Amino acid sequence: MPALYQPTASLYALERRAALYRFIRSFFNDRDFIEVSTPTLSRDVVVDRFVEAIPVKLDRCWQERDDFSKSRFSTPELSKEQETTFYLQTSPEFAMKRLVAAGMNAIFQMTPAYRRGDRGQLHNVEFTMLEWYRRHDNYETGRAFLGELVQEVSKRFFTDSALPQAEWSKKVEQLPFGDVFLEKTGLNPHDSSCSDFHRYADANAIPYPDSYADSDCPTSKDDWIDLIFSEKVQPTLGFDAATILYDYPASQSQLAKTGVAVDKKTGKPRPVSRRFELFVKGIELANGYDELLDASVLRERIAATSEERRCDGSPELPRESRLLAAMDAGLPDHSGCALGVDRLLCALLNTTKIDDVIAFPTELA
Repeated sequence: MPALYQPTASLYALERRAALYRFIRSFFNDRDFIEVSTPTLSRDVVVDRFVEAIPVKLDRCWQERDDFSKSRFSTPELSKEQETTFYLQTSPEFAMKRLVAAGMNAIFQMTPAYRRGDRGQLHNVEFTMLEWYRRHDNYETGRAFLGELVQEVSKRFFTDSALPQAEWSKKVEQLPFGDVFLEKTGLNPHDSSCSDFHRYADANAIPYPDSYADSDCPTSKDDWIDLIFSEKVQPTLGFDAATILYDYPASQSQLAKTGVAVDKKTGKPRPVSRRFELFVKGIELANGYDELLDASVLRERIAATSEERRCDGSPELPRESRLLAAMDAGLPDHSGCALGVDRLLCALLNTTKIDDVIAFPTELA
């Protein structure tokens, strides 16, 4: 066992990490994006059913004489406020969208992000997220931009390291989520019922919680879709070429707009989420949206998610945010995407262990 002061990643992997950072920044700089920095500690936080933020209580900073604090701070009372709950950010999404609302055109950042309890082969409580937003990009241009990023950055990475690139050199595939799900499982995720998914899971020996077996389907259809996707679909994606899936079920919209897509078999329109995800070698690397602009819709989604969290026994998260205020004021059309840098490096170096690409995981931090 290595000494506790030693990094889990090899020095070579850490050197390649630094190179990856350079190539990512070069890609965005070449396209006139501005690199920004937003707080990792904020009163606002993304409300997601399965993503747990780390709360931080900030108490009074000190108990000093007012005349002393006045000599050091222009507004000393701001540093002596009563206890307030902040959150280590699970994503810079809210703050970056506020910058878009304030008038910034094309922005990106690489930042630490934090998710309580996320520890596993491809998860660490603290990880590095690349996120970007650009005005006037739509659903199609947002997906195309993600594909362009993957191809160019990987090309630079492999050219610099003289490593084989195989699937990275091929054009990024773009496929509808429903078509791929149907091909791999025989089930249409848009139309199949909870009973259909239940029977499929039993027939294919897919383990699930006891609550899923309730005949009244207390668990949501999305839970079944996510379970079967993770077991039977995702592990097959992105081996021949990097793959972007799009047009997710409308119920999985999060902060994306919803739209309409035409079913290839029936020719009938159906509601879909204008959301896309990137997969390489069975690993989910990125999640992007044609971004929702309507604050009233987001409030409804947050309320619904908060109720799901309450039923799950998860802590309550703030339902109002400065992002909602920005949306009320007017958020322009734009597309955005978040990409896990650690996972990208795992895929580039052909490893499935996040510990192989970060210096000090949670146990050694």
